[in-house]
Amino acid sequence: MPKLVRLYITQVAIGFGIAGAFVAMLLWFNIANLWHLVTHSDKGLLAVVVLWFANGIVFAGVQFAIAIMRMKDDDDDEPRGGHRQGVMAREYMAIPVRVDDRCRPAPRR
Repeated sequence: MPKLVRLYITQVAIGFGIAGAFVAMLLWFNIANLWHLVTHSDKGLLAVVVLWFANGIVFAGVQFAIAIMRMKDDDDDEPRGGHRQGVMAREYMAIPVRVDDRCRPAPRR
């Protein structure tokens, strides 16, 4: 099995395990009266399975993303940043503009 597939399966299993612990804590601490809703409904087990599966997808994706981002290459010793060009210095200067006296507004009094 390729290393990337094995890494993916491992991280997904860890993510679903974390999701199981998360759902168990939600039920244990009775967040939003969830334990009562699950135990007093005939569809309670299905709700727990759906909650675990939905959270498992999220946690597995985050777990795999973290594992991929941590796989950095440590042999990057060469200089970085590319060839930078100097910034062109701007010289600002006032440009005279002729205004016809007929177009000039009358002064306020």
